Amino acid sequence: MMLNKRSLKSLGVLLITVFWLAAQSSVMASVPVPAPPQVAAKNYLLIDFDSGRVLAEKEADVQIEPASITKLMTSYVVYKEIEAGRLTLDEQVNVSEKAWRMGGSRMFLDVNSKVSVELLLKGLIIQSGNDASVALAEHVAGGEDAFVDLMNQYAANLGMKGTHYKNSTGWPDAEHLTTARDIAILAEAFIREFPEHYKGYSEKVFTYNNVKQYNRNKLLWSDKTVDGLKTGHTESAGYCLVASAKRADMRLISVVLGTDSEKARAAVSQSLLNYGFRFYETHKLYSAGEALNQSRVWQGDREKVALGLANDLHVTIPRGAYKQMDALMNVDANITAPLKKGSQLGEVRITLNDEELDSVPLVALQRVEKGNLFQIAKDYILKLFN
Repeated sequence: MMLNKRSLKSLGVLLITVFWLAAQSSVMASVPVPAPPQVAAKNYLLIDFDSGRVLAEKEADVQIEPASITKLMTSYVVYKEIEAGRLTLDEQVNVSEKAWRMGGSRMFLDVNSKVSVELLLKGLIIQSGNDASVALAEHVAGGEDAFVDLMNQYAANLGMKGTHYKNSTGWPDAEHLTTARDIAILAEAFIREFPEHYKGYSEKVFTYNNVKQYNRNKLLWSDKTVDGLKTGHTESAGYCLVASAKRADMRLISVVLGTDSEKARAAVSQSLLNYGFRFYETHKLYSAGEALNQSRVWQGDREKVALGLANDLHVTIPRGAYKQMDALMNVDANITAPLKKGSQLGEVRITLNDEELDSVPLVALQRVEKGNLFQIAKDYILKLFN
């Protein structure tokens, strides 16, 4: 078929348009995420709550003074005691002279008064009361030193490798140290383990003994998606804030340490959170216990075993890059009974533009016992032919 000049011109325009759109698509797919904002903080860390992916960091493993962010661990230990049934919220606590004499931020407890665990937790979380921290520590463990031992044990259990506590309040001490990464680990554990109690960290105001005090986390007023966690300040540590926000189905945790004012710690935290939400998105790919594959089992009391993941799998990726992800499943070629539930039998690799994002074990979702003699003999012969 012959094409006239007008048809050739139209075809040329169409081809140019197609190639331009293809080029634009390629460019859009490869547009990099901008570098994190430059912020005035000595140390900081921004992570996704579900995937654990680090989105921004600066000297996140350098040991620093945590100041009153320490009280996040104090409340964690108290809630662990409640969870274990060794403590109740309505239990009455005697306020010792040591607790009453504590300086710094206070709940304004009266010496020798009786105060419930629930009210002391509000004073600790909202008012950052050093007196409330010591009163709780003494009640839980018999003394603050013994309580600090519990704090350090829980820190070790959580994998907080750069943390060593010396008190329950965050009072300055040369050996009272943590890191931005360890604070994020603790914040993640608190939100995950105590979702109902975590709601207390979003309360803005608490009045005790006719003294009305406001939560020092200013982001609770300026950003409705922020729902915690804790501020801290000493002259040596500077102004610090560990914050968490949830927008749609994505939760981020930011840790900001060593800024020069209350305003600065809020502004730096807000800047990091906005960066993370603007340029990244988090997806749940697979649920724990979901059958992803049925694989042949040799010499077992069943021929197939369901394979899946032990934990939910989330990935955090640049916005708009979801269709460029691939999931690759590698399964062991020779699976032989007996198998315990949870036995690793392969892996799932998640890649984005051929770059590995994550690799997680593929495990047996059920137990498989050794088969009888007939099943073992049959599979032996079948394997010879295979």
